[in-house]
Amino acid sequence: MQTFISYFMDLANFKKSIIQNEPPLEVNNMLKALWYDAKGNWDTAHNIIQKEEGVFSYDRIHAYLHRKEGDMFNAKWWYKRLKVEFPKVTLSEEWDELVKSNL
Repeated sequence: MQTFISYFMDLANFKKSIIQNEPPLEVNNMLKALWYDAKGNWDTAHNIIQKEEGVFSYDRIHAYLHRKEGDMFNAKWWYKRLKVEFPKVTLSEEWDELVKSNL
C-alpha cells in the first residue's frame, strides 16, 4: 500500500519547500520563479519570468526581480508600465505578497 502526504500549499508551506532541491511540482511558473529567487538563483527566476513577458502577473514579478537585483531604473520602468506604485514594503514583504497572490 502506497502512502503519500498531501498538504495545502500556503505561504508557510511554500517557504518550507525552499530547503528542497527542486520547487514543488504542483506550483505554477510564477511560483517557481519566486522559489528560485528565494534560493538565491536570480538568473533562473528571471529566465522563467521573461518567457511570459506581457502577462501582468509575470511582469509584476519581473518588476520585483529587478528591484531585488538593485536595478532601480529597470524596476521603476516595469512598475510604471504596469501602473503599479513602487512598493514601500521591504523586498521580503513584497516577495510574500507575490507568493500569496499566486498560490
